[in-house]
Amino acid sequence: MKIKKIIKYLILSVLCFVGLILIVSSVLYLTADMKQPVIDRQSLPAYSLVKTDSLRTYGPNHLRQSKSGLWEMSLQGNPAERGVAFGKLAEDLLHYQEEVFVDQIRQIIPSDSYLKFLRFFLILFNRNLGEYIPEEYRTEIYGISLSCSHEYDAIGTSYERQLNYHAAHDIGHAMQDYMLVGCSSFGVWGSESADSTLLIGRNFDFYVGDDFARNKLVSFYRPSDGYCFASVGWAGMTGVLSGMNETGLTVTINAAKSTMPVSAAMPISLLAREILQYASTIEEAYAIAQKHKTFVAESLLIGSAKDGKAAIIEKSTDQIALFCSETNRIICTNHYQSDTFKEDVRNKENIATSDSPYRYARLDELLDENIPVDASKAASILRNRFGKEGRNIGLTNEKALNQFIAHHSVIFEPAKRLMWVSTAPWQLGEYVAYDLNAIFAHSSDTEELCIDSLSLPADTFLNSPVYQQLLTYKKLAKEIRHSIGNSTPLDEETVGQFILSNPEFYYTWQLAGDYYHLFGPEDKAVSCWQTALTKEIPKEEERIVLEKKLKNKRNGEV
Repeated sequence: MKIKKIIKYLILSVLCFVGLILIVSSVLYLTADMKQPVIDRQSLPAYSLVKTDSLRTYGPNHLRQSKSGLWEMSLQGNPAERGVAFGKLAEDLLHYQEEVFVDQIRQIIPSDSYLKFLRFFLILFNRNLGEYIPEEYRTEIYGISLSCSHEYDAIGTSYERQLNYHAAHDIGHAMQDYMLVGCSSFGVWGSESADSTLLIGRNFDFYVGDDFARNKLVSFYRPSDGYCFASVGWAGMTGVLSGMNETGLTVTINAAKSTMPVSAAMPISLLAREILQYASTIEEAYAIAQKHKTFVAESLLIGSAKDGKAAIIEKSTDQIALFCSETNRIICTNHYQSDTFKEDVRNKENIATSDSPYRYARLDELLDENIPVDASKAASILRNRFGKEGRNIGLTNEKALNQFIAHHSVIFEPAKRLMWVSTAPWQLGEYVAYDLNAIFAHSSDTEELCIDSLSLPADTFLNSPVYQQLLTYKKLAKEIRHSIGNSTPLDEETVGQFILSNPEFYYTWQLAGDYYHLFGPEDKAVSCWQTALTKEIPKEEERIVLEKKLKNKRNGEV
């Protein structure tokens, strides 16, 4: 009887505890406040949306698909006016971008009931997100959300979703162990620059599928407050990933090793946006960064025409540092370099186990080989697909600067207010040139904004047999992963073709080994995994996984 009473007591205790969690969660959910702004629509200008061929206009604002394939948007006015104009001009692009993003979520969470749970979780997680985002940007995001589809209201209202997507970008950065990000950037000036002025290059390797990167958006802002600026992103992203303002200040963001966020804070792209809109020097940029608590650890490479150099703001959830180079070059991959983070446990682990130091060293090599660097040489560096000393480490290797996943690649010459933006595929297409001095001097210009005479030609790699191998590899890797996931074998010729398409890449052999482990013969699985271990492996944990597979195989546990 005593045991029964104890069991009954334990069951009641568990039920009470679960009930308490549900009550607390419900209270937190019901009291969540994303601080949705109120827009007086009567006070907004009564513009009509006009569409003609590739051009759309909404009052003084316009959106055009350039002949380069890039979308170019010009916005002006106060936050509400900018947001509403953004939404009106890009309504179909907003829907497409959200559809692609939600499709990625649905691959993980196929059930509508789970999507509703996701909404519950997101509101709990980001219940105070609005407190950390300046009203100016919340208003702009709300203005955009007025044009969003109601198709995804199971995840949240249009405003909640657009706000959360900015936070999702940070969570993606926190998940860099899953290779959503692996950005590389650099700056050169003085003797290392072809004309002695500052030059910056960067690859933004944020990857959530090729479809997500299909509609790249180059936005030119003339805000009612702050500096005019240009940034590169996608429809709905009001934050800044790569950008330059009218004073010649540039901002690019690079993920660092971070813990998974546990509560809301300022999304890093919106911090970069505030810097770009309101700073003209490195000191001013650093002062803005010091004001905000952020979701995750991040490096912000700041270039400044006024200072004639670049520096890196290294920011974690609880520390911040300004790293300045003692030479005429600065390199930023995905680890910290300042004394402030020298003994940081996560940063030391990142340096010891990730591909970031390797890419840093490779970028250092390439800069040495290309001094003095101009825009054309910068493009060739950002497109480089080889490992240290030019070794073939396989296509798409994360140790290479060009991993064939870049959402975009950008080159800046701040003193001249020139910027080059890559076109598809990845950073292999031509780099389209923009002159911000000319663009911001003509507020109502709806013609093509790029300058053909300054564009950098597409990579000749696109015409090579190796490029075709790359496409074959990407296609067949997807087929083999699908085959393994669905336990549906492929013909042997397909697997052989897959291996031949990218034989120097460790993952080619790892995936082939996984395939043979499932479908046989077992000796081929062992042979493939052993071959994988002879290749250049980006992360220590990936090597450990392979070694464990072989060990288990030897022990008969696999």
